[in-house]
Order: sequence, then C-alpha cells, then structure tokens
Amino acid sequence: MTSVRVDWDAEAESFDEEPDHGLRDPGVRAAWAERLRSWLPERPCDVLDLGCGTGSLSLLAAEQGHRVTGVDLSAPMLELARAKLAGRDAVFLLGDAAAPPVGEQRFDTVLVRHVLWALPDPARALRHWRGLLRPAGRLVLVEGVWGTVTPVGIPADRLTTLLAPLAGRTRLERLSEDPRLWGGPVDDERYAVVATV
Repeated sequence: MTSVRVDWDAEAESFDEEPDHGLRDPGVRAAWAERLRSWLPERPCDVLDLGCGTGSLSLLAAEQGHRVTGVDLSAPMLELARAKLAGRDAVFLLGDAAAPPVGEQRFDTVLVRHVLWALPDPARALRHWRGLLRPAGRLVLVEGVWGTVTPVGIPADRLTTLLAPLAGRTRLERLSEDPRLWGGPVDDERYAVVATV
C-alpha cells in the first residue's frame, strides 16, 4: 500500500460530517469514549494526539481528565480543534505528525487515528513516536484498510510486525465488527493496536 496525498485544509470544513470524525451522534461519541477509556491510562496523563484533525479524540481524552497536546499539518483543522477544546487542558501545534514539534517533551501516550497509513515511511514514524514516550508509555494506533478496488491503508498484520521490535506488549482489537464506532456497519478492515513500551 502506498501513501496517499490529501488536501486536509480543503477537507477541514466538512471533516466532522463523517460520524466517526465529528462524533456528533451521541451513540458514536459514547462508543469512542468507551474505547478510549480502555486504551488510555486510568490516571490523568499526558496524551500526544498526532494528526488530531478537528480534535474529536482530543476532546474525549480531555473529558476523561488527560492533558492533551494535538499536532496536525492543517491550520484549518487546528482552528476547529482549538474551538472544540476551548477552556480545556489542551494545546494544539501546527506540524507534521511524523516528526511532531514537541522538542524534548515526553508523553505517557501517543494517540494516532487514521494517520500512519498516509505517511511515506510508517516504520520510521513508529520509531520516532516510541522515542516520545516516557517509560511504560503506550502507543494507541487506530488504523485500517479502506476500499476494495484500490484499497488504501495499513493491514493489521503489517502494523503489528512493525511494532514487534519497539514494544514489550501489543494488543490488537478488531473494530470493524462494532458499528457503533462508525455510525453503521462497515465491511473493511478497521482495528486498534495498543502497544506498551
């Protein structure tokens, strides 16, 4: 699978219209909040949300008591994220998810949803993200393979193989079978990997 170029600035205005992007439907929002609660540490921690888009997962993490730093390459997406999380313990930075502009700061969790598949060198990004974690930190990666004629994405077996030398423990959760997350049934591969280093 190759990387795909998308004009995320142009997508910002309508991005939240997808049920799993905007999380506007209470059922979809509750399903993502439940999953996030199981993936993130129980105690309040520092979460780096890479490719945060309009901040929907950042908002759920902040509502669960976590301190969030979001990074996205799209200024219009970040404007929407800042508005969504106004008054919360969150900061948003313009930058590349593959090499986020966080300096020496380290995090308890690096959260990445539907980003790795679009990067030119996923293995390199994963190594870099691991270096942003504190000891016993975790990578939470939500990915998939979309489409049948010309599929794009990263298959679960490829991602778990890339993570093997980087993580002490890896847990794979299949998400395609849970229509609550997507606003209805889906027939493609969607999953999450939680890797503890």
